[in-house]
Parts: sequence; structure tokens; C-alpha cells
Amino acid sequence: MIECDAATVPPDADAAKAQLRSQVLAERVERASAATADRPARAHALAGLVLDLPEVTAARTVGAYLSIGSEPPTTDLVAGLRTRGVRVMVPVVLPDRDLDWAEYDEPALIVAGLHRSVHPSGALLGPAAVSQADVLVVPALAVDRAGHRLGRGGGSYDRALDRARPDTVVVALIFEGELLDLVPTAPHDRPVHVAVTPSGVHRLRTLPGPGGPLDG
Repeated sequence: MIECDAATVPPDADAAKAQLRSQVLAERVERASAATADRPARAHALAGLVLDLPEVTAARTVGAYLSIGSEPPTTDLVAGLRTRGVRVMVPVVLPDRDLDWAEYDEPALIVAGLHRSVHPSGALLGPAAVSQADVLVVPALAVDRAGHRLGRGGGSYDRALDRARPDTVVVALIFEGELLDLVPTAPHDRPVHVAVTPSGVHRLRTLPGPGGPLDG
């Protein structure tokens, strides 16, 4: 069970993040080796919950990552979005770990990218293309109830979220037990509005602008 509270978090946010990151990654590896057969069911559950979000139902363009390794799976989600005719953009990791974007078309056109990532082989849209997304589905190692997100430490999504529109809904995918009371944060960290686990949807923050409140 992942635990992180004010009494155990070191005063240095970077050290606290590294400690929590190592713990989550170790638990994910253990989970993956013990429950490989459950992965299709988790992918299906995550896809169904995200696709049922009213913000996703109304979206014309969704940014979504292509999962690898022990990340919450997105194969069914991306396929479901494309079946609906939604335009899907996925991140392309640049050498400095910033994110460019490319349109997702067919699984056969996916190639290996930098830092163990995968992405479409088509033309790049530019880092600013993230502003075209109505919803962004992002990976996370943990999320707290205030919407603070723990990533892998490269800062890729923090930079990308700086370019997103103020009314863009940011949805983080996590596993059970990774929604915490507290995630250590730094001033540059960018929050998420919704966390989705295979068992449910957790609305965390009020979305500014015309999107209206998301708390619930």
C-alpha cells in the first residue's frame, strides 16, 4: 500500500518525489508480474470510464499517450476515440524531453521514440499543438485529492500543460491505490482535474473558464 503524508514526506520536494516514485514503480512492476492476465480487463475498464466522461463525449480533439510497460493501458481508449471519429493527438518525446505531437491514425504506423516512448510515424504538429486538445489524457504514477500529479521526473507534461488552453480538461490515468492524500509538489508542477482508475472516476479540481466546475 502506497503511503505519503506530511509526517513522512522529506522537506525537499525532489527527494520526496524520488522516494514516492521509486515506491510506485516497484509496486507497478510487482503488480504487472503477478496479474498479467488482468491487463486487458484494466484497459477495457479505463477506456469505458474515460469515454463516458461528458467532457470526452463532447471533445473534438483529445491528446492521449500510447502506453508502454507498466503504465495504465490506453490501447482500448485510443481505439474507442478513433471509432467515434475523434481526432487523437499523441505526444512525441523530443531530445530535451519536451513534447511535440502527432496525429494517431493506425496502430501499424507506430514507431519507437526516445526515452522508451512510442509514437506515430507521421508529420509532427509542433509543441504548441497541445492547445488544440479539448481533453488531455496523461500518465501519472500517483495523484492526490487536490489534483497534484507525480510523473516520472522529466518535466515533459508540466511543459506541455503550460501550453494547453485554460479550459482543457486534464485526465490522469492511475491504478488502484495510487490516489493519495498528498503528493509532494514543486511550483512548476501542473495539476490535473480528473483521476481515473479501473474502478472509478475521481473529480479533483474546478476547471477554470467556460468548462465550468468539475468538483463532485
